[in-house]
Amino acid sequence: MIRELGALTRRELLRLARNPQAIGTSLLLPILYLLLFGQALNFERLIPSNIPGFSPLAFVRGAPSYFSYFAAGMTGFVAVTATLFIGANVIFDRLFGILKRVSSTPATASSIFGARLLAGLIQPIGLAFLVLGLSVVLGDAGLSGLAITAPFSLLGWAEIVLAIVILSVMFASLFLAIGFSIEQPQSYFAVVNTINLPVLLTSAALFPWGTMPGWFRSLTSFNPITLAVTVLRENLFQGASAYYPFGPGIYLLGLLAWAAAVTSIAVLLARRALAPRR
Repeated sequence: MIRELGALTRRELLRLARNPQAIGTSLLLPILYLLLFGQALNFERLIPSNIPGFSPLAFVRGAPSYFSYFAAGMTGFVAVTATLFIGANVIFDRLFGILKRVSSTPATASSIFGARLLAGLIQPIGLAFLVLGLSVVLGDAGLSGLAITAPFSLLGWAEIVLAIVILSVMFASLFLAIGFSIEQPQSYFAVVNTINLPVLLTSAALFPWGTMPGWFRSLTSFNPITLAVTVLRENLFQGASAYYPFGPGIYLLGLLAWAAAVTSIAVLLARRALAPRR
Protein backbone atom coordinates (compact mmCIF):
# COMPACT_ATOMS: atom_id res chain seq x y z
CA MET A 1 0.00 0.00 0.00
CA ILE A 2 2.86 2.40 0.79
CA ARG A 3 4.39 1.81 -2.66
CA GLU A 4 1.07 2.47 -4.35
CA LEU A 5 0.50 5.57 -2.24
CA GLY A 6 3.94 6.94 -3.13
CA ALA A 7 3.51 6.33 -6.85
CA LEU A 8 0.06 7.92 -7.01
CA THR A 9 1.21 10.88 -4.90
CA ARG A 10 4.13 11.52 -7.28
CA ARG A 11 1.71 11.40 -10.19
CA GLU A 12 -0.54 14.01 -8.59
CA LEU A 13 2.42 16.25 -7.76
CA LEU A 14 3.74 16.06 -11.33
CA ARG A 15 0.36 17.02 -12.67
CA LEU A 16 0.26 19.98 -10.31
CA ALA A 17 3.77 21.09 -11.32
CA ARG A 18 2.85 20.93 -15.01
CA ASN A 19 -0.03 23.36 -14.51
CA PRO A 20 1.63 26.64 -13.44
CA GLN A 21 -1.40 28.66 -14.59
CA ALA A 22 -3.54 27.07 -11.89
CA ILE A 23 -0.88 27.79 -9.27
CA GLY A 24 -0.61 31.42 -10.36
CA THR A 25 -4.37 31.88 -10.36
CA SER A 26 -4.68 30.43 -6.86
CA LEU A 27 -2.13 32.96 -5.59
CA LEU A 28 -4.33 35.85 -6.70
CA LEU A 29 -7.14 34.97 -4.30
CA PRO A 30 -5.32 35.63 -0.99
CA ILE A 31 -3.66 38.71 -2.47
CA LEU A 32 -7.03 40.18 -3.42
CA TYR A 33 -8.48 39.35 -0.01
CA LEU A 34 -5.68 41.16 1.79
CA LEU A 35 -5.52 44.16 -0.55
CA LEU A 36 -9.26 44.69 -0.98
CA PHE A 37 -10.99 43.41 2.14
CA GLY A 38 -8.11 43.82 4.55
CA GLN A 39 -7.32 47.40 3.54
CA ALA A 40 -10.89 48.54 2.83
CA LEU A 41 -12.75 47.08 5.80
CA ASN A 42 -11.88 49.29 8.74
CA PHE A 43 -13.85 47.91 11.65
CA GLU A 44 -11.67 49.90 14.03
CA ARG A 45 -13.86 52.91 13.29
CA LEU A 46 -16.69 51.03 14.97
CA ILE A 47 -14.78 50.60 18.23
CA PRO A 48 -16.59 52.61 20.92
CA SER A 49 -13.89 54.77 22.49
CA ASN A 50 -16.06 56.77 24.90
CA ILE A 51 -17.58 53.95 26.94
CA PRO A 52 -16.13 53.82 30.49
CA GLY A 53 -14.33 50.59 31.23
CA PHE A 54 -14.33 49.40 27.62
CA SER A 55 -11.00 48.19 26.25
CA PRO A 56 -10.45 48.47 22.49
CA LEU A 57 -8.27 45.36 22.70
CA ALA A 58 -11.33 43.36 23.74
CA PHE A 59 -12.87 44.32 20.39
CA VAL A 60 -10.25 42.24 18.57
CA ARG A 61 -9.31 39.97 21.50
CA GLY A 62 -5.84 41.34 22.15
CA ALA A 63 -4.70 41.86 18.54
CA PRO A 64 -2.80 45.14 18.02
CA SER A 65 -5.14 46.17 15.18
CA TYR A 66 -8.12 44.91 13.22
CA PHE A 67 -5.91 44.04 10.24
CA SER A 68 -3.70 41.86 12.43
CA TYR A 69 -6.84 40.15 13.73
CA PHE A 70 -8.09 39.86 10.13
CA ALA A 71 -4.79 38.49 8.78
CA ALA A 72 -4.71 35.64 11.30
CA GLY A 73 -8.33 34.81 10.48
CA MET A 74 -7.70 35.03 6.74
CA THR A 75 -4.99 32.39 7.13
CA GLY A 76 -7.61 29.91 8.29
CA PHE A 77 -10.13 31.22 5.75
CA VAL A 78 -7.77 30.56 2.82
CA ALA A 79 -6.72 27.15 4.17
CA VAL A 80 -10.38 26.09 3.98
CA THR A 81 -11.45 27.70 0.68
CA ALA A 82 -8.42 26.32 -1.18
CA THR A 83 -9.46 22.76 -0.32
CA LEU A 84 -12.61 23.12 -2.42
CA PHE A 85 -10.64 22.49 -5.61
CA ILE A 86 -9.29 19.14 -4.38
CA GLY A 87 -12.71 17.57 -4.69
CA ALA A 88 -13.49 19.46 -7.89
CA ASN A 89 -10.45 17.90 -9.57
CA VAL A 90 -11.89 14.46 -8.84
CA ILE A 91 -15.11 15.42 -10.62
CA PHE A 92 -13.26 16.51 -13.76
CA ASP A 93 -10.99 13.45 -13.68
CA ARG A 94 -14.10 11.29 -13.66
CA LEU A 95 -15.56 13.16 -16.64
CA PHE A 96 -12.33 12.72 -18.64
CA GLY A 97 -11.99 9.04 -17.71
CA ILE A 98 -8.80 9.50 -15.67
CA LEU A 99 -10.36 8.29 -12.44
CA LYS A 100 -11.69 5.16 -14.15
CA ARG A 101 -8.21 4.24 -15.40
CA VAL A 102 -6.67 4.78 -11.97
CA SER A 103 -9.42 2.75 -10.29
CA SER A 104 -8.77 -0.15 -12.69
CA THR A 105 -5.18 -0.51 -11.41
CA PRO A 106 -4.29 -2.71 -8.41
CA ALA A 107 -4.17 0.42 -6.23
CA THR A 108 -6.53 0.26 -3.26
CA ALA A 109 -9.22 2.83 -2.53
CA SER A 110 -7.22 4.02 0.48
CA SER A 111 -4.16 4.63 -1.72
CA ILE A 112 -6.15 6.60 -4.28
CA PHE A 113 -7.78 8.70 -1.58
CA GLY A 114 -4.57 9.18 0.39
CA ALA A 115 -2.50 10.19 -2.65
CA ARG A 116 -4.93 12.88 -3.70
CA LEU A 117 -5.17 14.12 -0.13
CA LEU A 118 -1.39 14.36 0.35
CA ALA A 119 -0.78 16.08 -2.98
CA GLY A 120 -3.78 18.35 -2.61
CA LEU A 121 -2.72 19.62 0.82
CA ILE A 122 0.26 21.47 -0.65
CA GLN A 123 -1.91 24.23 -2.09
CA PRO A 124 -4.07 25.17 0.95
CA ILE A 125 -1.17 24.92 3.41
CA GLY A 126 1.12 26.91 1.10
CA LEU A 127 -1.52 29.60 0.54
CA ALA A 128 -2.13 29.89 4.28
CA PHE A 129 1.51 30.68 4.99
CA LEU A 130 1.62 32.96 1.96
CA VAL A 131 -1.13 35.03 3.58
CA LEU A 132 0.86 35.29 6.80
CA GLY A 133 4.01 36.38 4.99
CA LEU A 134 2.23 38.80 2.68
CA SER A 135 0.41 40.37 5.63
CA VAL A 136 3.74 41.24 7.24
CA VAL A 137 5.13 42.60 3.94
CA LEU A 138 2.12 44.90 3.52
CA GLY A 139 2.92 46.49 6.86
CA ASP A 140 6.52 47.08 5.79
CA ALA A 141 5.20 48.72 2.60
CA GLY A 142 3.28 51.36 4.56
CA LEU A 143 -0.17 49.74 4.33
CA SER A 144 -2.14 48.03 7.06
CA GLY A 145 -0.13 44.96 7.97
CA LEU A 146 0.21 42.08 10.39
CA ALA A 147 2.07 43.09 13.54
CA ILE A 148 3.50 40.03 15.31
CA THR A 149 3.93 41.28 18.87
CA ALA A 150 4.61 37.99 20.69
CA PRO A 151 8.25 36.94 21.18
CA PHE A 152 9.50 34.10 18.97
CA SER A 153 8.70 30.69 20.38
CA LEU A 154 9.49 27.40 18.69
CA LEU A 155 6.55 25.78 20.48
CA GLY A 156 4.26 28.62 19.42
CA TRP A 157 5.14 28.33 15.74
CA ALA A 158 4.83 24.55 15.95
CA GLU A 159 1.28 25.04 17.26
CA ILE A 160 0.55 27.47 14.40
CA VAL A 161 1.78 24.99 11.79
CA LEU A 162 -0.14 22.15 13.43
CA ALA A 163 -3.38 24.17 13.53
CA ILE A 164 -3.14 25.02 9.81
CA VAL A 165 -2.28 21.45 8.83
CA ILE A 166 -5.10 19.91 10.89
CA LEU A 167 -7.65 22.38 9.54
CA SER A 168 -6.53 21.74 5.95
CA VAL A 169 -6.58 17.96 6.37
CA MET A 170 -10.06 18.09 7.86
CA PHE A 171 -11.71 20.03 5.04
CA ALA A 172 -9.59 18.54 2.26
CA SER A 173 -10.60 15.01 3.24
CA LEU A 174 -14.25 16.02 3.48
CA PHE A 175 -14.39 17.79 0.11
CA LEU A 176 -12.33 15.02 -1.49
CA ALA A 177 -14.80 12.40 -0.27
CA ILE A 178 -17.69 14.48 -1.63
CA GLY A 179 -15.85 14.71 -4.96
CA PHE A 180 -15.60 10.92 -5.11
CA SER A 181 -19.30 10.54 -4.21
CA ILE A 182 -20.81 13.08 -6.65
CA GLU A 183 -20.57 12.87 -10.42
CA GLN A 184 -21.68 16.30 -11.64
CA PRO A 185 -19.72 19.55 -11.03
CA GLN A 186 -22.91 21.55 -10.43
CA SER A 187 -24.03 19.17 -7.70
CA TYR A 188 -20.57 19.16 -6.14
CA PHE A 189 -20.30 22.94 -5.83
CA ALA A 190 -23.86 23.14 -4.53
CA VAL A 191 -23.08 20.66 -1.75
CA VAL A 192 -19.68 22.07 -0.73
CA ASN A 193 -20.96 25.65 -0.71
CA THR A 194 -23.80 24.53 1.55
CA ILE A 195 -21.11 23.30 3.95
CA ASN A 196 -18.36 25.83 3.30
CA LEU A 197 -20.17 29.16 3.52
CA PRO A 198 -22.10 28.56 6.78
CA VAL A 199 -18.94 27.26 8.47
CA LEU A 200 -16.91 30.26 7.33
CA LEU A 201 -19.56 32.83 8.19
CA THR A 202 -20.21 31.41 11.64
CA SER A 203 -16.53 31.54 12.58
CA ALA A 204 -14.46 34.26 14.22
CA ALA A 205 -12.07 34.39 11.25
CA LEU A 206 -13.07 37.79 9.89
CA PHE A 207 -15.64 39.49 12.10
CA PRO A 208 -14.37 41.35 15.20
CA TRP A 209 -15.29 39.55 18.39
CA GLY A 210 -16.62 42.74 19.93
CA THR A 211 -19.31 43.18 17.25
CA MET A 212 -20.90 39.77 17.85
CA PRO A 213 -23.99 39.26 20.01
CA GLY A 214 -23.60 36.85 22.92
CA TRP A 215 -25.44 33.92 21.31
CA PHE A 216 -23.31 34.22 18.17
CA ARG A 217 -20.11 34.22 20.22
CA SER A 218 -21.19 30.93 21.81
CA LEU A 219 -21.87 29.46 18.38
CA THR A 220 -18.53 30.53 16.91
CA SER A 221 -16.60 29.17 19.89
CA PHE A 222 -17.20 25.59 18.71
CA ASN A 223 -16.44 26.30 15.04
CA PRO A 224 -13.29 24.45 13.84
CA ILE A 225 -12.05 27.53 11.93
CA THR A 226 -12.39 29.60 15.11
CA LEU A 227 -10.41 26.99 17.03
CA ALA A 228 -7.60 27.10 14.45
CA VAL A 229 -7.33 30.89 14.18
CA THR A 230 -7.48 31.21 17.96
CA VAL A 231 -4.29 29.15 18.14
CA LEU A 232 -2.70 31.58 15.67
CA ARG A 233 -3.83 34.70 17.51
CA GLU A 234 -2.71 33.52 20.93
CA ASN A 235 0.76 32.76 19.55
CA LEU A 236 1.12 35.83 17.31
CA PHE A 237 -0.05 38.57 19.69
CA GLN A 238 1.47 39.19 23.09
CA GLY A 239 -1.12 39.28 25.82
CA ALA A 240 -3.88 37.88 23.60
CA SER A 241 -4.20 34.80 25.81
CA ALA A 242 -5.81 36.99 28.46
CA TYR A 243 -8.85 37.39 26.19
CA TYR A 244 -9.38 33.64 25.69
CA PRO A 245 -10.59 31.18 28.34
CA PHE A 246 -8.08 28.45 27.36
CA GLY A 247 -4.54 28.11 26.07
CA PRO A 248 -3.63 27.07 22.51
CA GLY A 249 -3.25 23.41 23.50
CA ILE A 250 -6.93 23.10 24.45
CA TYR A 251 -8.05 24.61 21.16
CA LEU A 252 -5.74 22.25 19.28
CA LEU A 253 -7.35 19.29 21.07
CA GLY A 254 -10.79 20.55 20.06
CA LEU A 255 -9.61 20.94 16.48
CA LEU A 256 -8.15 17.42 16.54
CA ALA A 257 -11.48 16.04 17.75
CA TRP A 258 -13.27 17.79 14.87
CA ALA A 259 -10.68 16.52 12.37
CA ALA A 260 -10.84 12.94 13.64
CA ALA A 261 -14.63 12.85 13.35
CA VAL A 262 -14.84 14.52 9.93
CA THR A 263 -11.92 12.58 8.43
CA SER A 264 -13.38 9.26 9.60
CA ILE A 265 -16.67 10.08 7.88
CA ALA A 266 -14.79 11.21 4.76
CA VAL A 267 -12.79 7.97 4.54
CA LEU A 268 -15.97 5.89 4.83
CA LEU A 269 -17.64 7.92 2.06
CA ALA A 270 -14.59 7.62 -0.20
CA ARG A 271 -14.27 3.85 0.30
CA ARG A 272 -17.93 3.41 -0.50
CA ALA A 273 -17.65 5.56 -3.64
CA LEU A 274 -14.48 3.77 -4.84
CA ALA A 275 -15.71 0.26 -4.09
CA PRO A 276 -16.12 -1.95 -7.20
CA ARG A 277 -19.67 -1.83 -8.52
CA ARG A 278 -21.42 -5.12 -9.16
